[in-house]
Amino acid sequence: MRVTPLFCLLLASVFSDAGASPWRFDGVERIVAVSDLHGAHGAFVQTLQAAELIDDNERWIAGATHLVIVGDIVDRGDDSRDSMDLLIRLEVEAEAAGGRVHVLLGNHEAMVLIGDLRYVTQGEFAAFSAEETDEERERWYRALVARDGDTDRAAFDADYPAGFFGHRAGYAADGQYGAWLLQKPALVIINDIAFIHAGLSPVVGRLGPEAVNVGLVGELREYVEMLPGLYADSAVLPTDELFEREALLGPQIDALTETGADAARLKRLERAQVLERSVLHGPDGPLWYRGNVACSALVEIDRLGLALDKIDADRAVIGHTPTPTRQVVSRFGGRIIEIDTGMNNAYYKGTGFALAIEGDELTVISQSGERSVGVMPHPRQVGSRPGGFLSIDDTEAVLRDGQIISRSMLGNGRTAYVVESEGHRLQAVFEAAGRRGVLPELAAYRLDRLLGLDMVPATVERTIDGKRGSLQFLVPRTINEGQRIASGQGGGAMCPLSDQWQSMYVFDALVHNEGRRREEMRYDRIRGFQLILTGHERAFSSSRGFPSYLSSIDLQVTGEWKRRLEALDDSIIEAKFGDVLDRRRRAALAGRRDLLLKSGD
Repeated sequence: MRVTPLFCLLLASVFSDAGASPWRFDGVERIVAVSDLHGAHGAFVQTLQAAELIDDNERWIAGATHLVIVGDIVDRGDDSRDSMDLLIRLEVEAEAAGGRVHVLLGNHEAMVLIGDLRYVTQGEFAAFSAEETDEERERWYRALVARDGDTDRAAFDADYPAGFFGHRAGYAADGQYGAWLLQKPALVIINDIAFIHAGLSPVVGRLGPEAVNVGLVGELREYVEMLPGLYADSAVLPTDELFEREALLGPQIDALTETGADAARLKRLERAQVLERSVLHGPDGPLWYRGNVACSALVEIDRLGLALDKIDADRAVIGHTPTPTRQVVSRFGGRIIEIDTGMNNAYYKGTGFALAIEGDELTVISQSGERSVGVMPHPRQVGSRPGGFLSIDDTEAVLRDGQIISRSMLGNGRTAYVVESEGHRLQAVFEAAGRRGVLPELAAYRLDRLLGLDMVPATVERTIDGKRGSLQFLVPRTINEGQRIASGQGGGAMCPLSDQWQSMYVFDALVHNEGRRREEMRYDRIRGFQLILTGHERAFSSSRGFPSYLSSIDLQVTGEWKRRLEALDDSIIEAKFGDVLDRRRRAALAGRRDLLLKSGD
């Protein structure tokens, strides 16, 4: 019987009725979570030792502790096999001591299992060279020649280095690591804390843990088990990139459909295509979703709440996306804890960290053994900072107090300044105050901060050449909306563009920004196509209505948007905007707030 998400929804009901689940654990006194090893075995071992999980001989010493590996053991580093070997042994040792080791699937485990090998290093392949024979390499070389014609042997050996086919065998359904990984879940819940690689997407909230771990992981298992048969009849070969298989399978399916020949083979190939498109591998799946870390609270917090309620958890611990500070951070009042700290220093420039949870106390333990109680909040970072991470407070300080070292004219007639302070150098744009001392760009930034929109770059008040105005951080290396459309980019944005645009529409309605130009919608590609809003010099008019450009837009004022607008009362508007907006503009802002709240009723 094939396992489907529908079947798993029924299965989830059975587990719920029985009051038991193999993916839920309660009464655990100590939990330690580590994520995204990416072949950095040495750093991983040091992190486990610092957390007092293993001794100098790498033996389990943590008793009843539960260790959770939140995915991505493999890829990008050479020594992932060593980490898997250690974990396989620690699973046995921990259980004998009354503890547990939970290894969760990450997107990179799923990738190597299905044959998406873009991030496998030469060293990872080489680790499997002993399991590969010359006869096996010759077999697959001949198979490739038979299908594609003359194939240069030197190019074949370069494209598929020593260990390539041993690696594929090791991750097969019956291979040493494939069989092990295919028994692993994507989600566990311990003491009402969910552990999942990428995040709690609406898909996870809709399916629940049983349907995710049986249905979606079952689809992964089914596909990996199908691969030997696909290889045997040359439907695809182990040398084929995952993204080449669509082009290879499509014509075969069409031919079999047209002729009506070999119905059983046609069914297998069609099923293979379906499994390749599993939700597990998609941007909304539990192994890839980035909304928990990339979308603003206005977009994400209600979705997260629904997902947590559905799986009966209080918070989630996730990896997948390296934190901007390369330290453990939290979002949404601690309901999301991010623990991917870029352990593979050569690639991500981070170090190992472990999160220890004992009751309500959270302790962060560094690879070097330093400990700190509590988790720092995820920093606001609208736009990538040159030279690495710079906090929002430090960014404002550079803009406000930094020395102006150069200036240049931009194409729109504005002046760009380079300001520097304590080794930090930023480019910024100056906008002189308008009539009645109005500073719309600074007002937009302050309102962004109050709402949690996270789209307007850092802006401060500053006097330059005797003129009072606002100085706004100019985010480097962005593209505008026109350029994005022309290039066709943005489909894989970490926070979906449609969600970001909807927040922009509500914000423009609130500030009465009449006619948002494409040049004022910019995207930071380094941060996964984060939308950045500039050009508010026409905003904050005295009109009580909404801009005409929004007349055909369905403004979605729900959930968190409504709560934050309600918190934006008249006293806050007076206190926060009294020095940058005149009385009429402040009154109009309050009026538009009220209109939005009515539209959300």
